[in-house]
Amino acid sequence: MFKQVLIANRGEVAVRLIRACRELGVETVAAYSTADRDSLHVELADRAVHVGPPAPADSYLNIPSLVAAAVTTGCEAVHPGWGFLAENADFARACEDNDLVFIGPRPETIEMMGDKVVAKEAVAAAGIPLVPGSNGAATFVQAQDLGAAIGYPLLLKASAGGGGRGMRLVDFADDLEGAFQTASAEAEAAFSDGSLYVEKALVGARHVEIQVLGDGEGGVLTLGERDCSVQRRHQKLIEEAPSPGLTPELRAEMEDAAHRGCEALRYRGAGTIEFLLADDGSFYFIEMNTRLQVEHPVTELLTGVDLARAQFHIAAGDGLPREGRAELTGHAIEIRINAEDPAHGFLPAPGTVTRFRPPLGPGVRVDTHIVEGYRIPPQYDSLIAKVIVWAEDRPAALARALRALSELELEGVPTTRELAIDILGNSRFASGHYTTQFITEAAPELPSLREA
Repeated sequence: MFKQVLIANRGEVAVRLIRACRELGVETVAAYSTADRDSLHVELADRAVHVGPPAPADSYLNIPSLVAAAVTTGCEAVHPGWGFLAENADFARACEDNDLVFIGPRPETIEMMGDKVVAKEAVAAAGIPLVPGSNGAATFVQAQDLGAAIGYPLLLKASAGGGGRGMRLVDFADDLEGAFQTASAEAEAAFSDGSLYVEKALVGARHVEIQVLGDGEGGVLTLGERDCSVQRRHQKLIEEAPSPGLTPELRAEMEDAAHRGCEALRYRGAGTIEFLLADDGSFYFIEMNTRLQVEHPVTELLTGVDLARAQFHIAAGDGLPREGRAELTGHAIEIRINAEDPAHGFLPAPGTVTRFRPPLGPGVRVDTHIVEGYRIPPQYDSLIAKVIVWAEDRPAALARALRALSELELEGVPTTRELAIDILGNSRFASGHYTTQFITEAAPELPSLREA
């Protein structure tokens, strides 16, 4: 195992990784920007290195600064967390070029899966079904032709990235040109690549992802699925597992597909293969995330496998906890708490947390980096906490999640807490019969989405 690791990230994920390292007896060096000088991850780490001013481009996205921080402090490895440079092949190469172990997949794997067009070709070769769409990046004229051939609605997606940026749903042919121009410009700004590919939009589908661990030599452990269908603007709000939409047979089929894909890639580390699941049980590859996911605690509670610690073990050459399929026990739900105002279009709400009391009790876990008096900076993601619960079955998990949210006290900034309570108490969600259209369809029934 490593002696010292640079945590090249911030916030809740940095805290999560530092705690995992402490359990493993690994010393940590926290990278931090000026805005995060007094953050919890800086306090918890054994050492801390200032890597730049608040703007991400000058700090957490600054590859030379992060590599220098690792080298000058004598680190053996770098963990990128999620977001920022976690799926950046150039960062992984820069680490390797400086004799640092990048705790994640090989650079070529990141590069392949980061290019959505190439990724689709790779998984198709492994026999994983794809959503009907363009064969690579498409011009506007090609998108027009495809719309005429496979019908609307269409989904435009950035070839070089994800997270909802450069993505547009097009319901009618007359809307295509404007949506194409807007999505391309957004993709260019976010990823320096304005190319788009086109897919048939499967409206009314579920978003289901399979968690995987690979040893880089063809060994694979799949750890069940997570249902991530409750989203706003393609960003997840609530995740649960097992998915209410899967039978044991369908779960096995999806895990087998994910296993084949990872085996073919000789995948190394933690990742997820994401699918759209149609109401007839057919499923289609969306993308692969070559990193730890925000919602990974759901799988940890369901399987008993610590995914963060597994990443460190794999990177250190210790191999997988086991191979095959992990056993799933009970039901788990994660609720993301964002500093946003749901009644005003989920407007980010930076500010000072004046009161914070996390919920406690059996089956409740809270992952966060905030404390009372913490000032949420405007430069970064609005996620400030995650409430994760486990219980023996779905009804018990729902009841526990509602209990936990009722105990959560977080004041000083608007948050998505009340929206989460509305969603979990909604009969449509409670029934388990929901899709990626849930927020749109249930909006009139969710009081927290209405202005006071």
